[in-house]
Amino acid sequence: MALKSAKRKKHIQNPWGGFFFVLPSILAMAIFVYGMIGWTLKFSFSNRTSAWKKDNSFAGVARYTELLDDPEFTHAFSNLLKFTIVFMIGTMISGLIMSLLLEKGIKGEGFFRSTYLYPMAISFIAMGTSWRWLMDSAKGPKATGLNLIFDKMHLNFLENTWYTSIKGSMFAMALPAIWQMSGYVMALFLAGFRGIPDDLREAARVDGASEYKIYRHILFPQLSPTFLTVLIILGHISMKVFDLIYGIASKGYVTKVLAIYMWQVIFDFQNYAKGAAIAVVILVMIAVVVIPYLIYVNKTEEAK
Repeated sequence: MALKSAKRKKHIQNPWGGFFFVLPSILAMAIFVYGMIGWTLKFSFSNRTSAWKKDNSFAGVARYTELLDDPEFTHAFSNLLKFTIVFMIGTMISGLIMSLLLEKGIKGEGFFRSTYLYPMAISFIAMGTSWRWLMDSAKGPKATGLNLIFDKMHLNFLENTWYTSIKGSMFAMALPAIWQMSGYVMALFLAGFRGIPDDLREAARVDGASEYKIYRHILFPQLSPTFLTVLIILGHISMKVFDLIYGIASKGYVTKVLAIYMWQVIFDFQNYAKGAAIAVVILVMIAVVVIPYLIYVNKTEEAK
């Protein structure tokens, strides 16, 4: 009996059993993630600039140098930077404020948490369709959406051209993204606050520290890992934004970002090599943000 139990235990501890269990996932990731990345990288160094002329010969970095001289690429890149900055700052501030309002356990907290998180349940493309109506640029008698609300409230000075203006287009595009992601950021910060022991607060109060000093010198420093996580998540989302902007403004020049331009180059202009080069640029931007964070997390876990 003891011999059978030992054999069974040895069989359970066999590492090959776990390997074969995850093998389908490994193969799927190797083919559909890393394989597709390699295929895209290969195309970005080719001469495949037409759907009809299947020239896959090696072109070196010609497609990348072509991007530097492309005014539409630089315009889309500039728009992406503007969107990223406004989106990250706005979402961080609004999410932090909402978490501060809830972190002391107010009455009806469950209702407010659900309300703040509800926008996360809406897809970007569906939300973009709604916000396209809300941010209609018509003013006066023809106003709709937000401009109509401002007109009815006699706040005409707040009426705006929204995403149709070159100067303010990306700031307007960031509004629905902030509205959707603020609840998620609130949940992350709230979890961070709840993870701080109450003993730290009580000890600070006993020493005569004000609430401002407690937050400034005790609570916020404890939230630094959460701040970093939020920055990485928001940066990753903003750099590959596509469906929100496509749902609101389609492929318009004023609001064009890298993902939209990549779509145009590949499917409208049939320039596969250039589109692949844009995809690689987006991938590198995301990797520059995400990889250092993953290294930091691994080192932190090893230290613990």
